[in-house]
Amino acid sequence: MQSIPAETTLKYINLVICILMLMFIGVQYNDPDGLMWMAIYAVPALWAGLGFFNKRLFQVLLDKGLMIVSLIAAIAGMAYFWPTTSHWWASEVWWETETAREGMGMMIATVALLITWAAGRRR
Repeated sequence: MQSIPAETTLKYINLVICILMLMFIGVQYNDPDGLMWMAIYAVPALWAGLGFFNKRLFQVLLDKGLMIVSLIAAIAGMAYFWPTTSHWWASEVWWETETAREGMGMMIATVALLITWAAGRRR
């Protein structure tokens, strides 16, 4: 049985991240601050999409350090939106508390960027 090359696997991980972030963008339509969150989720979607669809441009931008700028901004956003609600990870809390959902959303966007960055650095 033939194994799948690591580069192909990383490429498809980027596709999955891109699709997930696009789905996150799609569910923001009725949120009062939906445009802000659409923009936040668009950043990892764009990076992951570039990693899948345009490897050359992705690598050029990665080498110029633009991905690091996105990562620093995401980490800063995660620190800013970090939930202060007690037991924010419990479903009964984040289901009712907007700030807990926003904090978790920022965590997800940051992790998506980290995975995309790691996949790009591995190439």
